[in-house]
Amino acid sequence: MSDIQTAAQPAPPSQGRSLLQHLIKGERPYMLYVAFLIMLVVFSLASPWFLSIDNFLNIGRQTALVSIIAVGMTFVIIARQIDLSVASTLALSGMAASLAMSFVFNNWAFGALAGLATGALIGLINGLLTTRLEIPSFLVTLGSLSAARGLALMVTNTKPVIITNEYYFKIFGEGSVLGVPAPILWTLTVTVGGILLLHYSVYGRRIYAAGGNPTAALYSGVHIRQVTTLAFVITGTLAGLASLILSARSHAARPDVVQGMELDVIASVILGGCSLFGGRGFVLGTLLGSLIIGTLNNGLVLLGVSSSLQLVIKGAIIVAAVAFTRR
Repeated sequence: MSDIQTAAQPAPPSQGRSLLQHLIKGERPYMLYVAFLIMLVVFSLASPWFLSIDNFLNIGRQTALVSIIAVGMTFVIIARQIDLSVASTLALSGMAASLAMSFVFNNWAFGALAGLATGALIGLINGLLTTRLEIPSFLVTLGSLSAARGLALMVTNTKPVIITNEYYFKIFGEGSVLGVPAPILWTLTVTVGGILLLHYSVYGRRIYAAGGNPTAALYSGVHIRQVTTLAFVITGTLAGLASLILSARSHAARPDVVQGMELDVIASVILGGCSLFGGRGFVLGTLLGSLIIGTLNNGLVLLGVSSSLQLVIKGAIIVAAVAFTRR
């Protein structure tokens, strides 16, 4: 009898096939690591300037804004929502920070607090409108995208605001520790914080539950409205942090900056293995997705590829990533 049962059982897959399935269909996108390494090799062979420490630091600085906001977007998308207003939130938060330092008193901490609070407030409004009024987050954040950008343009009549605080420049834009620029240090700090919050806290388990199976999460005692609203607040706050980095690097805040950056943020999250259908994603994958897009942009620039073609490639990446992560 045991011989018959053994014969009836299907033969185990070969190790090679099992490994391939694990790479392609695993919970975490291990294929991204392979794709990233291939990209590094290709660009290193194609351009003599690519493989250098200065260029890698440049990539880190260029991707800092997207990487930081993408960490927050990871929480939002895991919760089955989306935030299209992050670029406009960044612009308005930067204006708030610069105006706070210019017209109140020239204190970097006060300006930073104003920028972070503005981002958090916009995130709170997005979250409350989405969860309390049950309006789809796509429509809510599409409206706040326009409203926040309009406010940023109105407060100074489309004019930039100059920043003169040296401590502000050093802390958020031009400083470094052991040769590592401040924007990269902020990126690493946010990434570590995001990993701890998402993967090693009660809130992280709740947001996975809320996005993966809202009905089961509700019956398990998870306050889905609060969990989702907090995800929007986190994203808005990180957009505020990104505004501090950008304005410190530019020595000014402009109301018309980073238009369309939400495309790169969402692409980074989806490319990093987060599902648009909620319940799946991880912060390290988001960071890797952002680095892949940043490296791709950097390599294409070094090779002389036009900016219009770069947009086409990034759009294709988004479509491919959604198809790849679809359940």
